[in-house]
Order: sequence, then structure tokens, then C-alpha cells
Amino acid sequence: MDSSLLSYAIALGLLNHVYFHKFEPNSAKIPLLFLSLEPAVLILCLGGPISFLRLLLSYTVFWGSLSLSIVLYRLSPFHPLAQYPGPAISKVSKLWGAAVAARGKRHLYLKKLHDAYGPYVRTGPDELSIVDATAASQILNAGGLVKGRFYETGRDPSTPPPILSLIGEAHAKKRRAWNRAMASLRDYDPVIQKRAMQLVTCLGEQPKGTAVDLALWFELFTYDFMGDLAFGGVFEMLQQGKDTHGLGNKIHSFFAASIILGNIPWILGLFNLLPMVQRSIQEFNDLGQGLATHRIKTGATHAKDLWYHIADEEGLEKQKPTLQDAAADGIVAIIAASDTVAHLLASLMWCLVSNDQCYKRVQQEIDDTFVVEDDLVDFSKHQQCVFLSACINETLRLFPPAPVNGGTRQVHLNSGGGRDIAGKYIPEGTSVYMPTYVLHRRSDYFSRPAEFVPDRWLPSSDLALKHNASAFMPFSQGPANCVGQHLARREVQAVIIFLLKAFEVRFAEGFDGAAWTETVCDYFTATRGPLLVELTRRG
Repeated sequence: MDSSLLSYAIALGLLNHVYFHKFEPNSAKIPLLFLSLEPAVLILCLGGPISFLRLLLSYTVFWGSLSLSIVLYRLSPFHPLAQYPGPAISKVSKLWGAAVAARGKRHLYLKKLHDAYGPYVRTGPDELSIVDATAASQILNAGGLVKGRFYETGRDPSTPPPILSLIGEAHAKKRRAWNRAMASLRDYDPVIQKRAMQLVTCLGEQPKGTAVDLALWFELFTYDFMGDLAFGGVFEMLQQGKDTHGLGNKIHSFFAASIILGNIPWILGLFNLLPMVQRSIQEFNDLGQGLATHRIKTGATHAKDLWYHIADEEGLEKQKPTLQDAAADGIVAIIAASDTVAHLLASLMWCLVSNDQCYKRVQQEIDDTFVVEDDLVDFSKHQQCVFLSACINETLRLFPPAPVNGGTRQVHLNSGGGRDIAGKYIPEGTSVYMPTYVLHRRSDYFSRPAEFVPDRWLPSSDLALKHNASAFMPFSQGPANCVGQHLARREVQAVIIFLLKAFEVRFAEGFDGAAWTETVCDYFTATRGPLLVELTRRG
């Protein structure tokens, strides 16, 4: 036994742990290079024969010492997060979190953890999952925690960051443009009307008695609508009856990779070197540039569309955004707004068809409000459907389009100390998740949390239900909340009103409606399986 090599390899492993704990790297590329060379360099420094057995001993002891030191520290009472409960495997490594994310069931896993451990759960070596309404407000609102490194996932450093990745004044500047775009939603009513009517027409042309996948048709509607709004009308997927651009697969694959790698952001630099990862990122960059070029050449489908505002065609900002900047935000609009609204529509229809009494109440409300068919295009009347609005809220509670509320917030390292959040001390360097899906299903805030009870949202309801609206945040909250949330509601109301005025909707024969929720997966935004229904024209 080479005792000197053994001792030095152990000491070297411990020194590396101490160093990288104090000076945490942003990328694994350089540290892994050094860690892979150090055991060999150690043998050269100590002298003596260079043999396979000595190399094996040096590498085994070095990596064993480093790994054991890390594991013992993360499980020890000396770790800054030692007071927070959680499974040991999560405390040791986020690789387990990446494995859970890869299955798409992260929201269910986190609910299981919170049911077992309470509102604060340690889900990583330096990570907490929190389902406390007071804490969520303090974390997300002005003066809260800043965005974590997850928001850089999947972006080529050479491309401009979209609004999702920005913080501080850079975010505020872009947010001003988005706020202007959402200031007068009535401007977009003609586009909603056009696409909603087209959706109903396309559904009516399906062969009678056949199963129709509403989840797919809702996706086609949202892609066409956001294509109109962001880039002047680039898609005609409803007309084709399919995703002709393969956009859905691109979005879902991109988000799936992002959410997995977002659990281990230190490895992003390595993955970005892989050709297939670079190709995926480049595809999105090319898509955004191509759509932006199309919008500039063809103009808007109607006055003052989304592009008009995010590209600052009105010239209100001191510095006009570049084509690349506007394209980055335009593609975010299609990716984020399309998939989330499609999920909300599919989930709402599943909730209504699964609850016959609620379905009948919504349809009766629509019939009473829109006696004359021409009234359907009067969007001011859409707001009169209060029970439909309650059903939308209840669907958002049960099936939020972003089940884990996007990425993490963080108390940055070397920020001068930790933060007191809702009476809990959050040490510096800690990343924080606030899983909306879990928060919305906490019995602390909502009675009968797993049930679809739209009346809980009606002031006139006589149900004795616990209802804490501060725990309801399907679109996040604070200065970085979803700027398009009111437009999303407007879309959903219009589609459901047009759809239920035209058709009776029931699950298709042989379709297991009760099992549909099992197809819902969390990949940053929620994905879903086919929702097969039979449509019957109303008289």
C-alpha cells in the first residue's frame, strides 16, 4: 500500500471540496478538467513509478474522498439548510431531481414531499420547495428574491436574452413594451373572434360520430392566434388540421431538456457543446428570425399587434430594440402563450365534461347571455358569464399551466447574508421553488382541495368553504408575473362560449376520461395527452 499517495489523495479531495464550496463555479467545464487531471498530477509530484495500479489508487481515493466529504457535509447538522426536512437523496444531489423532472411528474413528486414534510422541504443540496402563501408573496413581489440560473437554460450566450431571463432595469424596460401591448385587449378581439369561429367551423367539418382530439385542436388554435398576434399571421394550422411546422414537438422537446438541465445548471456549459443541443437552440433562433423577417415584410394582420409594441414601432423608447431582441420576445410569446392557453382550454373542457352539473350550468349561462347568435361577437357580454369565469379559476387552481411556477428564485452567494422570509431564514446561495400545483391543493388554503368546486369563486355562494385567494397564483405574481394573463382569459372565454353554443360535448366512446389527468406532465409548462370527445351539433 502506497501510504503517502493515499494520504495526499485524501487531503487533495478534501481541499477541492473546501475550495469549490467557497468559490462555487458557474460552469463545470474548467473544474471538471482540473478534477480529472489532479490525481495524475499528484503522482507526478510525489515521484515514484507511474503504473496503472497507482493511477487507479490515486483516482479512486481522490474521487472517493471528494464525494464522501460532500455527502457527509450535505447531510450534516452544519449545513446551512440542515433545519429543513426532506429526503436524504435530495439533500445529497440534484441529479435525483433531474431524474424526477425527466419523467414529467415533478409536480406530483413535490406534492408527495410536502404532504410528508410540510410547507418547507429541502429538495436539493442548496434548494428549498416552499408552499406558503406569505412566503410566496415576499419572494415574488417587489424586493423579493431574484431569478435563479434556470432562466439561462437553453439560451445561446450569443443571442439576446428574452424578457423571461432579464432582471432589474433591463426587465422593466421590456416589461413596459409588453404592458403597452396588453393595455387595450379589445384591439385583439377581432383576431380572437376570427380564430375561434374558424376553430368551431373546423370542428363542425369533422365526420359525424368520430372521436375528435380537442387537445390537439386547441393547440392549433393557439398557434394560429399567437402567430397572428406576434408575427403578422404566419401559421394556418387550423386550416390544415395539423401542426404543419412541428412546432408542438419542438416546444415540448425544448422545455423537457430545459427543465431537466435546469436542475443541474452547472452542467449547462458542457451540454451546450453537444451538436444536438446546439442544433435545438439554433432551430429556435432561426425560427424567431424567420418569423420576424416575415412580419417586417408583410406587416400586421391588424393595427397595433404584439410585434408593433415589442419592436417599438411607435418609437416610444429611447433605444429601439434590435430585430434580434424583438424576435426573441416574439418567439417567447408563441412558445409560452400558446402552450399554456391550450392546456387551460383542454383542462377546462375535461373538468366540465367530467362534471355534468357544472357543464349544464355553463351552457345555460351562455344560452341566457347570448340569445341572439350575433351577440357572440360582443366581447363585453363575455364578461357577464360569471360562472364560466369561476370555472376558469377553478381549472387554473387544479391544473395550473406552469405546475411548478417556472424556474427558481435565489438568494445569491456573496450577497451579504441570507433573507428572512415569512419568519424563516433562507441562507445565501439557496434556490427556491414555489410549486403552484402543490400550493393550490393545500387544505390550509382551500377546502376540498382536490375537487372541482367553481362556486368557491362566487361571492354569492353559500358554501362554507375555506378560501384564501392569496394562495392562488396560476400566473405567478409580482413584477415578473405573466403579462398576458388577461388576454389568456379572454381567449379561453371566447373559445368556450363559441364551442358550447355550437356543440354538445361528451367523451368519445371507449375513451377513459377519468385517466386523462394521468397524461398531464410538467415540463416547465404542462403537457397533456389526447382529449377525445364526440361533438353533436346543437339545434
